[in-house]
Amino acid sequence: MTDIVFIALAGIFLPLFPMSMVFNAVLDRINQAWLKGGLFVVWPLCGLLIIFYSGVAIPDWVLTLALGTSILYALRMLSLREVNQWNGFLATSLWSLLWLAALQGTSEILMYAYALCMTVPLVLLVMLSAGLEQRYGAAFTGLYGGLARTIPRFSGVLVTVIVAAIATPLFPTFFIMFDLIVETISIRPFAAMMLLLIWLLWSWAGARLIQGLIVGRASNVRVVDFDVPTISFYSIVLLALAMAGIYMSRIIL
Repeated sequence: MTDIVFIALAGIFLPLFPMSMVFNAVLDRINQAWLKGGLFVVWPLCGLLIIFYSGVAIPDWVLTLALGTSILYALRMLSLREVNQWNGFLATSLWSLLWLAALQGTSEILMYAYALCMTVPLVLLVMLSAGLEQRYGAAFTGLYGGLARTIPRFSGVLVTVIVAAIATPLFPTFFIMFDLIVETISIRPFAAMMLLLIWLLWSWAGARLIQGLIVGRASNVRVVDFDVPTISFYSIVLLALAMAGIYMSRIIL
């Protein structure tokens, strides 16, 4: 009974449906970008702390629930137009897969590294979404198109951050997903197929988000693009993230 309580509590922070609704409900009620970014960082770490310090034995049924949660939110991402909601649903879909890493006996330090590496692009997307809201009043796909023409530097960073978030090669989440699939395929081939499906849905949802924001006729609204210090900051963070991905590949592969 105690294990069930700890799993349910951890399932709030490493989302398991229906506890997964808590994170997105909290996220919707926060308006400040820095608070949202902090929430993204702290949330999965709380779940890992509960798992490791409670010493809970994770039953096999959690695998099914975690995969189901991840697929559910990945599917929901396809229909979302608001960037913050899209980001929150991606976070839910990503963090729920940390249960698989825990079931595979991944070390505590590596689990924390997984959580942080998954979260950094999400925090950057929070900041970029706030930038869109400052410039246009909202962060919706289809509301304004052609950002590649109106704010090309901002658009380049935005595309790179989305690509990093949806587990594209060189970024850490790619190697995390690859490791999960390799470790799962021989033991639970159906689970490995579900992971591939989730990965495909992330890529599809990411392509739709990029298309809705970047492609199309440019808006007539005059807005300020990123200055050199700002784009340098994002470039440094993304380069560090890519280097972390390469380093992680040496540990995992």
